Amino acid sequence: MNEREAFVKPNNPSDGANMQQPAPPLAVIAAALRRERDRAGITLTELARRAGLAKSTLSQLEAGTGNPSIETLWALGVALDVPFSRLVEPPTSPVRIIRAGEGPRLRSDHADFVATLLATGSPQTRRDIYMMELEPGEPREAAAHIPGSVEHIVVSKGRIRTGPVDEPVELGPGDYVTFPGDVPHRYEALEPSWAVLIMEHR
Repeated sequence: MNEREAFVKPNNPSDGANMQQPAPPLAVIAAALRRERDRAGITLTELARRAGLAKSTLSQLEAGTGNPSIETLWALGVALDVPFSRLVEPPTSPVRIIRAGEGPRLRSDHADFVATLLATGSPQTRRDIYMMELEPGEPREAAAHIPGSVEHIVVSKGRIRTGPVDEPVELGPGDYVTFPGDVPHRYEALEPSWAVLIMEHR
């Protein structure tokens, strides 16, 4: 099995983990993948190769029959050279509110880490806002995002260690850090934590 093939879970309504958290509609992800792949002018086979996915896995996603993890979608965003949010965010009205516990929520396959997309930037600004929920345990190791990405993090509760893998910093409530997002980096909760992440794509 391809290493990333395991990241796609069947869309099984009896899966308790999937039922507990609202996630981006699979139809939104499927349509976005087809749209961005057409825009890039590449085949399904080529996109799968660039993202390190099995062709059958990508075919599932474009058909709306797979449930991808955050790692899978990041890999596809990098391969398509688009912000992650463009693959999960449906069109919105000018006035928008997200209640606590709502919004597109994506889990990591390797750490107790949940990211909720709160707002996306326009193609000109290329800025997205997330709320991150982290629990102690295995850190989330993030691959480099598209070139020019910069992360801004403000911790609201708890303590985390984050930053480039060779220069992580420890943060507490009210602390802010910025670092390049186009290099390998990590997020590690030292206690139950949540923080706001602004992802800037320059």
